[in-house]
Amino acid sequence: MLAAIKSSWALFVGLGMLMLGSGLQGSLIGIRAGAENFPTEVTGLVMSSYFVGFLFGAVITPKVVGQVGHVRAFAALASTASTAALVHAVFIDPWVWGAMRLLTGFCFAGIYIVAESWLNDRATNETRGSMLSVYMVVLLGGMSAGQFLLNLADTNSFVLFVLASVLVSMALVPISITAMAAPDFTAPEPLGLRALYRISPLGVVGSLGTGMANAALFSMAAVYAGAAGLSVAQIAIFVSVNIFGGMCFQWPIGRLSDHYDRRRVLTAVTFGAALAALLAATVAGGEVVALYAMMFLLGGMSFPMYSLCLAHTNDYLKPKQMVSASGTLMLVNGAGAIFGPVAVSLLMGEMGTNGFFASVGAVHAAIGVFALYRMLRRAPLPLEEQGASVPVASSVSAATATLPVDALRDQMDRDLAALAGGPLRRR
Repeated sequence: MLAAIKSSWALFVGLGMLMLGSGLQGSLIGIRAGAENFPTEVTGLVMSSYFVGFLFGAVITPKVVGQVGHVRAFAALASTASTAALVHAVFIDPWVWGAMRLLTGFCFAGIYIVAESWLNDRATNETRGSMLSVYMVVLLGGMSAGQFLLNLADTNSFVLFVLASVLVSMALVPISITAMAAPDFTAPEPLGLRALYRISPLGVVGSLGTGMANAALFSMAAVYAGAAGLSVAQIAIFVSVNIFGGMCFQWPIGRLSDHYDRRRVLTAVTFGAALAALLAATVAGGEVVALYAMMFLLGGMSFPMYSLCLAHTNDYLKPKQMVSASGTLMLVNGAGAIFGPVAVSLLMGEMGTNGFFASVGAVHAAIGVFALYRMLRRAPLPLEEQGASVPVASSVSAATATLPVDALRDQMDRDLAALAGGPLRRR
């Protein structure tokens, strides 16, 4: 396993830098929007634009990659995302920012597609779970650490936007100079939304709700913290501990779900997240350390939920259905992610800052109630028939499930062969 991780060091370093820039940029936009007196509802729409772009990117980018190749597509996407970060500093306008967030989401979807296809190619069945665990630590750790970069300069200046742009650009370097063999996939069996819902209603509904809740936490936490009167340094900690909680709880919750009925674990986690949101609302305005603790627990309960939904769904699928199911669940999760920040911003507009925790808690409670309902309608799956839970990031993973496999693999072979100066032999 260590050898597999070592062989992918360039990929992990590049992704770490990418997530540093992404984490910094996401919170910076929320803080700066408040400083520029954007209405909360408008800020919610701006933040949701990222997930609209991500959905389009997950569908369109693979076709582009099939036409121009992995290397050129990755370079173009990273460069465009870097440019989009700079445009925020030049044009202080919600329409422009919304367009740039949409463009950023589009680019990141493509970047994840290329990066994850390489990562899966480096992993074997014996190392895939560990490799993806490291991948999740890099993603969430990078985003968490990116929050502290907010303290390096005045959030009202252009400096932090430039820093985010530089980090995204530099992420291209270690990945671009590393040659890896093209991924080899099994042709997936098509599985649409209606068919998937008949197989696993809880997986579909849980993925939708998880997208709403996680996107709200990622996108609106800094907006809430700014409106609640926290300083920039406190906002950085507030957002960081939330993401860090998700990183810490991924593995233990996944292990629990491998040894108990996943629906019971999912129910406990969702109601735990709802309780953490309620407690966070009660301590808001008081001791800030208590608020940090509740945000840590909320992230710890909320962010692993998508992995549980995916694992629960896979328990009822044939192997050839899993790739298509992952892609469908990712699109459902992305649809929820589009509406999550909008719904939170509308409630915050009506209820004030209390609308943030009220909406997040309500979504988690609703998923928990539906999970209880499904437990009454279907007998539990025997534990020996459950697959192993693999940590997956909501709305940023499973993007590779939408790849046009054969054309993309052949194109990648040609790209790498051209770089190597000769034909590529598949391992």
